[in-house]
Amino acid sequence: MNSRFHSDLSKDLLLMLNDKEDYNVIIQVGENHNMKEFRTHSNILRARSPYFKSALSAKWTTKRNNNNSTKNNIIEFKKPNIDPKVFEIILKFIYTGEVDLYRQSGENILGVLVASDELLLKKLFDHVQDYLIERETSWIKQNFVHVLHTVFKVPNCERLKDYCLESICANPQPLITSEDFPLLDKDILHSLLERDNLNLEEIVAWDCLIKWGIDQTSGLGSENNDRTKWDDDDYEALKETISQFIPLIRFVGISPADFYDKVRPYKAVIPYYIYEEVTEFYYKNALPKTTILPPRYEKTQIESKLIKPKLAEIIASWIERKDGKNLSPLSPTKTYKFDLLYRSNRDGMSYKTFRLKCKGQGPCLGLVKMKNKNKIYGGYNSRNFSYSRVEYYNPIGSFIFSFENSEDNQNMKINRFKSGLLPRKKGFNFGDAIYMSGRYIHFDSKHDSKISNVLDLADVKDECIQFIPENVEVFKVTTS
Repeated sequence: MNSRFHSDLSKDLLLMLNDKEDYNVIIQVGENHNMKEFRTHSNILRARSPYFKSALSAKWTTKRNNNNSTKNNIIEFKKPNIDPKVFEIILKFIYTGEVDLYRQSGENILGVLVASDELLLKKLFDHVQDYLIERETSWIKQNFVHVLHTVFKVPNCERLKDYCLESICANPQPLITSEDFPLLDKDILHSLLERDNLNLEEIVAWDCLIKWGIDQTSGLGSENNDRTKWDDDDYEALKETISQFIPLIRFVGISPADFYDKVRPYKAVIPYYIYEEVTEFYYKNALPKTTILPPRYEKTQIESKLIKPKLAEIIASWIERKDGKNLSPLSPTKTYKFDLLYRSNRDGMSYKTFRLKCKGQGPCLGLVKMKNKNKIYGGYNSRNFSYSRVEYYNPIGSFIFSFENSEDNQNMKINRFKSGLLPRKKGFNFGDAIYMSGRYIHFDSKHDSKISNVLDLADVKDECIQFIPENVEVFKVTTS
């Protein structure tokens, strides 16, 4: 039987740390008026920290005689880049294996994170990173710029960095309204603006970029904030500051009125080809050829195993554009909700189960994935699914589509059904082009030759194929 007395061991080692005798290492931490000496023991430091195991035998340590003893040599070690309060927390952890962060400031906790990474104290590092994410969310939000500047310099802080970026994407207001926002590092701003899930109206993203750029440009900002008095050199200086960010702005997501009032005055800082393409978009509804980025996709959510929310956003925009003239991936004007009704992997591939879950639900979205293929096929039914044997209906507003994969937003295909009466099979059915029969999904292009391009039936002689799908999903579609 093993008896354990870890608590007593920790207490005794802490007493050893606080004892002014029998030490052989003096660590000078901090600098200038914020410097403190810690008397420590090399055996404990080397045993607990790979960093100290290497550093205490390295060339940058020096030796001097202890004033209290001429017989013992003392190693002097300097760490000017760590705050004494932070090092005290770390030293206690090294000696006792214990750390109490509850009464520490967010600044000190962040300092412990950075220092524990440098000193190769992995368990402490992981614990502190978890603590910041779980317990210090309010402090992090109040200090986003400082925290981001810190974690972007520490490669091992990926989880905290991702947490900060995801938090900002979900709610950018604490960052963009912060007094420190104009000080944000350019690489961090670039990382945010290139993200599809940044929950920010595009005109606000533009306003933030201009605000940041002006403050970052010498000769502008508070000393020259009246744009009406700027000369060509001022605009050229601003252009140089923000040039790398201009392609990240989704100009097609900005209304014509906002473009005229807020973007046009800064025409001089926008590359000519971008400005011309965006202007053509507003006048001719022609999607830019070289500057298009997909919209930011926080607005539409979908609980799908087959597609990402950004594809649901594109589908929602197609639902609104019933004339079929505009297939561009623009944000819908309404908020669409996709509620999962049926998933074959979960509910079983059967007509009976499908009918039980989907009958009378109104407009629905269906998604289909073949086995061993990345391509996603689907359809939108603007009415209820039919459950009678034979029914004729007008499919206006309904369409089928395909994506190359679960994240594709460039190579999608769509076919809108023409108005007029069509026969319709019961159950899971989209214009008799995609329908369910038993355990099989059928693709059929005999009613419309254009369907073959969407469903990859161009080389199929009988214009129809059937297969057992990898997964099928059906969502009820509503708006708010």
